[in-house]
Amino acid sequence: MSKILFVMTGADHWTLADGTKHPTGFWAEEAAAPYEAFKAAGHEIVVATPGGVVPPVDQGSLAAEVNGGQENADRIAAVLAAMTELRAPVRLEDVNLDDYAAVFYPGGQGPMEDLAVDAESGRLLTLALESGKPLGVVCHGPAALLAATRADGSNTFAGYRVAAFTNAEESQAGLADQAKWLLQDRLTEAGVQVQVGEPWVPNVVVDRNLVTGQNPASSAPLAAELLQKLG
Repeated sequence: MSKILFVMTGADHWTLADGTKHPTGFWAEEAAAPYEAFKAAGHEIVVATPGGVVPPVDQGSLAAEVNGGQENADRIAAVLAAMTELRAPVRLEDVNLDDYAAVFYPGGQGPMEDLAVDAESGRLLTLALESGKPLGVVCHGPAALLAATRADGSNTFAGYRVAAFTNAEESQAGLADQAKWLLQDRLTEAGVQVQVGEPWVPNVVVDRNLVTGQNPASSAPLAAELLQKLG
């Protein structure tokens, strides 16, 4: 049994261009679906957040309309309720990558607020990428890649192909015109090659040990890819 590190947001809001704090957090399905897959395969999960705060769930991600109906929404809520690891996270600052076989970053808009500028997370991502260990990042989670830089200031992930929440999806979700910045644009500016798929359809991109997914629907297939890499 291996240990898999879930690096999660500690932010319960996303600050918009006008200073408004939009309530958010992590997206339920993006934590629940991989958690179920990894636990079913016999792996142990450890959650880490900046400062060790309990990661807040985006309440909107528990709604029936974004989960294909009330039955699945209830199922995902039950998975989160059973995730005792969520209630006792370790401090991201204290993580030793050697203790883990793989690293996974769920999304939600929370990472746009904190992980996008978290140097400790950026350092961990750089180490994970260089270690060759499976590294999975989904939806808005790739915002964390923006904080991963090398000594010369270049982005660690420059030249890598990734999937991430797209401008089109942000527009359809209704926040693109209120955002300070858009994830697809920022990643592209950093030299990361964003592979844009159809909105809301699973899109998983594998480039070396990096496995990324575009949206919530990509989280389960991303987890399957990570498990394959873990062997």
